[in-house]
Amino acid sequence: MSLAVAEKKANLDSLRKELKARGVDAFCVPRADEYLGEYIPAHNERLHWLTGFTGSAGMAVVTARDAAIFTDGRYTVQVRRQVDAEHYQYRRLIEEPPLEWITEQLGAGSKVLIDPRMCTLDWYQRASQILADAHIELVLSTDNPIDHCWSARPEAFIAKALLLSETFTGEHSLIKRERLGRVIADLGADAALIFAPDSVSWLLNVRGRDVPRLPVLLSCALLERTGDLHLLVDERRIPEGFHEHTGAGVSVVPEDQAAALFRKFAGRTVLADPGTANAWSQLSLEECGATLMASDDPVLLPKACKNAVEIAGAQEAHRRDAVAEIRFLAWLDAEVSNGRYHDEALVSDRLGEFRAQGEHFHELSFDSISASASNAAMCHYNHLDNSPAELIPNSLYLVDSGGQYSDGTTDITRTVAIGEPSEEMCELFTLVLKGHIALDSARFPAGTTGTHLDSLARQFLWQTGRDYDHGTGHGVGAFLSVHEGPQRIAKAWNATALSPGMIVSNEPGYYRDGAFGIRCENLCVVREADTTSSEVPMLEFDALTLVPFDRRLIDTSLLSGQERAWIDAYHERVALEIMDRLDEQSDREWLGAATAPLE
Repeated sequence: MSLAVAEKKANLDSLRKELKARGVDAFCVPRADEYLGEYIPAHNERLHWLTGFTGSAGMAVVTARDAAIFTDGRYTVQVRRQVDAEHYQYRRLIEEPPLEWITEQLGAGSKVLIDPRMCTLDWYQRASQILADAHIELVLSTDNPIDHCWSARPEAFIAKALLLSETFTGEHSLIKRERLGRVIADLGADAALIFAPDSVSWLLNVRGRDVPRLPVLLSCALLERTGDLHLLVDERRIPEGFHEHTGAGVSVVPEDQAAALFRKFAGRTVLADPGTANAWSQLSLEECGATLMASDDPVLLPKACKNAVEIAGAQEAHRRDAVAEIRFLAWLDAEVSNGRYHDEALVSDRLGEFRAQGEHFHELSFDSISASASNAAMCHYNHLDNSPAELIPNSLYLVDSGGQYSDGTTDITRTVAIGEPSEEMCELFTLVLKGHIALDSARFPAGTTGTHLDSLARQFLWQTGRDYDHGTGHGVGAFLSVHEGPQRIAKAWNATALSPGMIVSNEPGYYRDGAFGIRCENLCVVREADTTSSEVPMLEFDALTLVPFDRRLIDTSLLSGQERAWIDAYHERVALEIMDRLDEQSDREWLGAATAPLE
């Protein structure tokens, strides 16, 4: 047994002892903290402490005798590499839900413990019903048992928030709050629970440094119909000048005084999103006498539909990001040409160095996916989880990366030929690229959702009996989360219509376990199309990402005339907007060759 496996076995044993002492038969451990965000600070990585799993979504369930870990399709390969099969069963999160597994494992009269801070109200209510039907008791406790077992738990990182000027936001916090206050009043509520830290950060025009890769102020808030806002936050995170920056009507409430704040809303109606806010906050409001009105977070759509200043900022951030990416790709090609096949960590660090030289850069927008050959078959691979592999001649290298800038968030994936790619690699890359082009070229009327468009990106793979097990596109914030809702492009139904100002990714892929992975990702913004010849108004995508696709991987025999024209036009635009920003002649020569018309 390896040292790492032995350590996780000891953690599992310690947790079981704690559960026995509490008189419960099972405990659910989601990959979440009290803010329910995708990115969580090190001191809240409870699922990783227990199992070793580093993915961004998943759940473990531990009973006295058995344990299982549930992940989605993105992590099918990764979970088997990171979590020991001797101690955990591997289950699919969607097809084999944890609650069903629990009812199969436990008998009537059993008790299941959850931390209500770590799940949504929707999930809690569904769990309550399913377990009650099986005569299993659901026990709530915010005294998380893992915190009693985790002896070397890191201290929480506390940093002052950043005050983001209107130069980047385009709108003052007071105007945002008053506008959304009117929305709350129109819905018949007195206030709204603004639970997500990125919603709070957008509303107050602040950003945070508490969570790596996610520049949000860890907090939640209650926004009144007047526009006044009560901010629940660790006061040590509030910087000098905060109240002058946010404007009138913002009060800071220490997190340990949440109950006292909630009691002020007794007899009042509070709008809350049961699908995104944690169960604890909403149950506590009810216990304090408030009436909950289920509704979407009122910040989500205004935040998703970027204003003109935010769009201009995103465009400029992507131009600077393109400079970094192009310098990196030129460097990588030169290194490979000279027989230097570096490992995944070195090349990832080199890309990070280029990015860090850009104006307004703060940090990466997520841990870069720097994946050589078969490692790229894990679409969310992280070279930091294991010993980084070296690049391999005559293979593929996939790099998915991005940056957080004061004026925008970037996310780009390029698949790169290392040496001579096989004909099959080129065929599959071209099928993926054709899907990317089809989605980018789409025109669609108002009311169209990402689900309506998803098949455009998959059609060419489907025609050959292939597919990919992840969504085609996600929303992206403005110097906020690289994964932002509510819009999404995926097979699973998403009811949010794509609207002008929304930034989404376009990232079809193909993955062959044990061999290679392919993904072509740009970010684009939804805009109104030129409809002079249309009977109804139409929308379209405008690419933000400006980096060439690897011509060596394109099988031109598989392209239509329109697809060839799209590639040439896109590459011409890349050269036009980025060439003069490159200082080194070698980089300009590389870009010239990379963007030349297809033969």
